[in-house]
Amino acid sequence: MKKSINMRYVLFLASTAALGGLLFGFDIAIITGAGPFIARQFGLSDLGMGWAYSSLLFGCVVGSLAAGKLADRFGRRRLLIQIALLFSVSSVAVACSNSIACFIAARFLGGIAVGGVSLLSPLYVAEIAPPSVRGRLGALYQMSIIIGIVVSYTINYLLLDSGAANWRWMFLTGIAPSIVFLLAIILAPETPRFLVLEGRLEEAFRVLERISGVDDASSEIADIRAAIEASDVRPEDGEKNPWDIMFQPGLRRALIISACLAVLVQLSGVNIILDYAPAIFESAGWHRDGAFASTVIIGVTEFVFTLLSLWMIDKYGRKPLYIVGSIGMAFSLASLVAAVLLGSFHGVLALVLILLYLASFASCIGPVFWTLVPELFPNHLRGTAMTIPVLIQWLANAAVVLVFPLVFHAAGKAFTFSFLALMALAQAVFAWLCVPETKNKSLEEIEALLARAKTMELAGAPCPEKP
Repeated sequence: MKKSINMRYVLFLASTAALGGLLFGFDIAIITGAGPFIARQFGLSDLGMGWAYSSLLFGCVVGSLAAGKLADRFGRRRLLIQIALLFSVSSVAVACSNSIACFIAARFLGGIAVGGVSLLSPLYVAEIAPPSVRGRLGALYQMSIIIGIVVSYTINYLLLDSGAANWRWMFLTGIAPSIVFLLAIILAPETPRFLVLEGRLEEAFRVLERISGVDDASSEIADIRAAIEASDVRPEDGEKNPWDIMFQPGLRRALIISACLAVLVQLSGVNIILDYAPAIFESAGWHRDGAFASTVIIGVTEFVFTLLSLWMIDKYGRKPLYIVGSIGMAFSLASLVAAVLLGSFHGVLALVLILLYLASFASCIGPVFWTLVPELFPNHLRGTAMTIPVLIQWLANAAVVLVFPLVFHAAGKAFTFSFLALMALAQAVFAWLCVPETKNKSLEEIEALLARAKTMELAGAPCPEKP
C-alpha cells in the first residue's frame, strides 16, 4: 500500500535545510564579480588571485572536518543555527577588510560556515525525506546552490559600475540570505534519526507522525532502532572508535566510492568554470561588461537544468544520471580543446560550449553527488563518515581554484581543458564500474545491504552487486 506523505511539511523541512545551499552558492560565486576589483585594489599577482579565490575553500576544509563530529554529538539543527550566524559575521568582516590579509582571514572564516553547511544540509534532507522522494528533495540542495550563484552573479552585474567600493557591497549583501536561513532553521525540528540516537523517542515520533502518519511513524522508529541495535557502534558505547568501524569491509567501500566521487567532481572543473568565468570569457575576446553579463546567463542555465534534475533523479536513478552527465561534460570540454586548437575559441561558440558543460553538470552530477553521499552511510555514523568525502571535495576544490590562474596562463587553454576533459571521462567510467544505485531504498535498507556486503567480504565470499 502506498504511504501517505505530508508533502507540504516534508517540503518545508527539506527547503529549510536546502537554504544552506543558497549561502553556499552565494559565497562561492560572489568572488567571481568581486575578484577583478579586489586584485586591482590590493595589486594581486596570479598566485595572489589564487589565494583570494581559494581562501574561502580552505576554510571549507576546516568547516567540513569539524561539522560531522559535532553534528553526531550536538545534532544537525543546532549546528545549522550557529552556521547561519557565522555566515552573517563573515559577510560583514569581508566587506570591511582593509588589507588582503584581513580579506583572506575573513573569507577563511566564511569558508568554515560553507564547509559546515555543505555537510549538514544534505545530511538533514536525507534524514527527513521519505525514500520515494528523497532524490528530488536532495536535489533541492543543489537547486539552492544554483539560486545562490544566480543571485551572486546578478548582484555582481548590478554593482559593476557602482564605484571603487563596489566589491564591498557585493559581499555585504550576503547578510540578507543568512538571516532568512537563520529564521527558517529556528522553526524546523531536529531530524528524527538523530532524536532516536539520542533516545528522544517521543520527539522523533512526533516529527515522523507529521511526515507520514501514526502507523508509518511507529514502523520507521522500529526500523531505525533495529538498525542501531544491529550496528557495531551503539550511541552509549563510548569505548569504541567509530573510525575503526568505518574502515571495516562494506562500510569501507562506501567511503572509497564517496571519496573518489568527491575528487573527480572537482578535478572535472565545475568550480573553476564558475569562479573564473569572466576571466575565461575575456580570454575568448569578450569585453568586460559582456563577460560579466555572460555569468548571469550561466547562472540561469544552471538553474533551468537543475530544475530538470528534480524530475529525473527519482525517475532514472543516481547511477545513469552520473554516467550521462559525466560524458556530456567530457564532450563539452573536448570541444573546447578543439575550438582552441582550431583558433575558434571566441565569441558565442565559447559561451555555448561552456553552457553545454554546465548543463550536463547541473542536470546530473551536482544533484546526484549531494543526494548519494549521505545515502551511503549508516544512521549512527552518517555525520562523522560524511566528513571524509566532504573534506576531500573541499581540499580538491581549494587546490584546483588556487592553481588555475597559473596553469591557465602558463600551460594554456588547450592543456587545461584537456585535463578537465580526461577527469570528466574518468568520472563516467568510475560511475559505471563502482557507483551503487540507491533509488527508492530507505536509509535503513541501504545500511542493511552494506552490512550484508561487509559480512560476505569478511567470509571471503563475493560481495553482492551494488545496493
